[in-house]
Amino acid sequence: MDVKKDILWRVYLCFIAMVLICAVIFGKAFYIQQVQGQHWRSLGDTLHLRWEEVEAERGTIFSEDGQMLSTSIPQFDIYIDFAADGLREKSGKRFRENIDSLSLGLAALFKDKSADEYKRLLNKGYKEKSRYFSLKKKISYREYQKMLKLPLVREGRNKSGFIADVKSIRLNPYQMLAYRTIGLDRENAQKIGLEQTYDAVLRGTTGKRMVRFIAGGVAIPVDEDDANAIDPQNGKDIITTLDMHMQEITENALMKMMVGNEAVHGCAIVMEVKTGKIKAIANLGRRPDGSYFEDFNYALTPTEPGSTFKLATLIAALEDKKVNLNNTVNIEGGSWQYAGRTVWDSEQHGLYQVTVKKAFEESSNVGMAKLVVNGYGNTPSQFINHLKKLKLDETTGVDLVGERKPVIYKPGSKYWSATTLPWMSFGYNLMVTPMHTAMLYNAVANNGKMLKPYLVNTVVEKGKVVKQIEPVVVNEKICSEETLKQLNECLRGVCTEGTATSLFKKAPYTVAGKTGTALVADGNRGYADKIYQSSFAGFFPAENPQYTIVVVVKNKPHAAKFYGAAVAGPVFKEISDRLYTLYVKQNDTYYTATSQKDTGWFQYAGNTNEVKQVFSKLKMNYATPAKETDVVSVISQNGKAALYNINVTQKQMPSLKGLALKDAVAICENIGLKVAVNGRGKVINQSVQAGSSIAKGQMITIEFK
Repeated sequence: MDVKKDILWRVYLCFIAMVLICAVIFGKAFYIQQVQGQHWRSLGDTLHLRWEEVEAERGTIFSEDGQMLSTSIPQFDIYIDFAADGLREKSGKRFRENIDSLSLGLAALFKDKSADEYKRLLNKGYKEKSRYFSLKKKISYREYQKMLKLPLVREGRNKSGFIADVKSIRLNPYQMLAYRTIGLDRENAQKIGLEQTYDAVLRGTTGKRMVRFIAGGVAIPVDEDDANAIDPQNGKDIITTLDMHMQEITENALMKMMVGNEAVHGCAIVMEVKTGKIKAIANLGRRPDGSYFEDFNYALTPTEPGSTFKLATLIAALEDKKVNLNNTVNIEGGSWQYAGRTVWDSEQHGLYQVTVKKAFEESSNVGMAKLVVNGYGNTPSQFINHLKKLKLDETTGVDLVGERKPVIYKPGSKYWSATTLPWMSFGYNLMVTPMHTAMLYNAVANNGKMLKPYLVNTVVEKGKVVKQIEPVVVNEKICSEETLKQLNECLRGVCTEGTATSLFKKAPYTVAGKTGTALVADGNRGYADKIYQSSFAGFFPAENPQYTIVVVVKNKPHAAKFYGAAVAGPVFKEISDRLYTLYVKQNDTYYTATSQKDTGWFQYAGNTNEVKQVFSKLKMNYATPAKETDVVSVISQNGKAALYNINVTQKQMPSLKGLALKDAVAICENIGLKVAVNGRGKVINQSVQAGSSIAKGQMITIEFK
């Protein structure tokens, strides 16, 4: 009996203890919830709330002619807070009444799911009371605006639960055109081009906002106003010196030669003579699949320039009065032994005693090497000092990050040898960029004034110019007037009597330029693969220079065509032809028609019958094709006008260049295209390029000037 009491006592004691413990727990819970609840809830909020940076809207990059080159567009990620009070009130009446029409609207807008699928998806989120349900990601601004008009969504965030997370993405409307120069602001990747150089201007000032983190680490913006929140300040816009029509001309001309010659890589630069503005810059590299893309900025990469460097050699020799153009030099048929090595001319021309001018026009390596050895063999530093004066030993300073410094060896260095000086005279044993070459030739074109090349005109904030960038003179006079006169004579002679004679024989404008052909090394294989770099540098019109153009192309091993006049020269000429017609010729003086033979070059286009009426009125002779089409192109040919058919089909885009508004629109509408027109005058550009496949109802934009 005593044992039973003893056991019961212990049981009762344990029971009482458990009751007391439970009472304490419930009391403590009540105290925490009711008395300390506000404190702990606020502490919990602080653990889930955090300040988050808000990126500013990045500024836009424009071309000089007002085209958008790189801009930011908004992109939206759409979420739904299914625990929102507006969705849950009255047992979810608002949600139930709108789900069918909302599902239909979403299906019609995005076209990725059926209305039933959207309904099941929304019901699932509602049932699970998801606070940050992901509905759709990366929708455009236009789609977002349409979505805001859908049932339920149009009632606002508090009632619909719809949340939009806005992000900006960078868009390059012209895609490959000047891509490497413009660059692209990419997430988790290094910026390039102007996007990198002017990043501090474009990116603006970051703001901050309060967000709440929920399950899964998802951050939801807090709507509550906070005095500590900072609105981002949008970035400034920049207006470049680039002209996209010139850029297209330059890129197309370079691409045509690159593809035809299966070249490795190449670049082309167009610079405005009087200002140093870069109007176009094309960089193309061959990819493994054989296509070409703006993959690297070859214009800012030093290479052995070859014969285009002979201009610097001639400047030094003429300035120091080592020679004059009428002095003779024996170029020994194209080969010369010096210090145990042979200097070769690129072509075995068989010439011997020639003037200095002729040696330059024929691009004789032997001639230039002899001039430098005879003039500077005992004082090589004097020659190097001339290169320094021409700024060939330092970067050009063009406003692009990534320009590499040139390589100019100095006497006494470990790389200097007995053959360094003569080889430098014709562009070997040193490395400069194509941009250096452009800056040098532009200085000669600009009456000796050397300008720094640049790519940005102005910085604009909210439509107002906050910074105007002016041309910068880096050398007021690179040489004397006498030397300049002789340089121009030699450069023009290259195009009339030298290596580029055939290129510009029938050109309606004069060119001063220089061809270049350099054998370049192929890594560990050295020079065995016979890889040549072709180049052409010059300016036009020679008597009143407007544009300087430099073209450099690295050819494939054992290329059939590799001379500068055969590879880089035609690219130069195609660019100069187009620029002359569109930008230079229109500023020239016009003369009335005479009975004399017309030696100028021209190209027009129009309705065949109307063209014939014009010729009849002017009593001009012209040649016609055997079978005429409704529209013809009129081109000069041996001093006369020749009519060429413009073939129009339903499947291929014809060339509209030179056509008037009436004819251009008639052709486009007849083949089923929708037309948008900019400007007036004659067609200078078309958004659908000639030769491209077309489809009925396709939109085309035609530019007139």
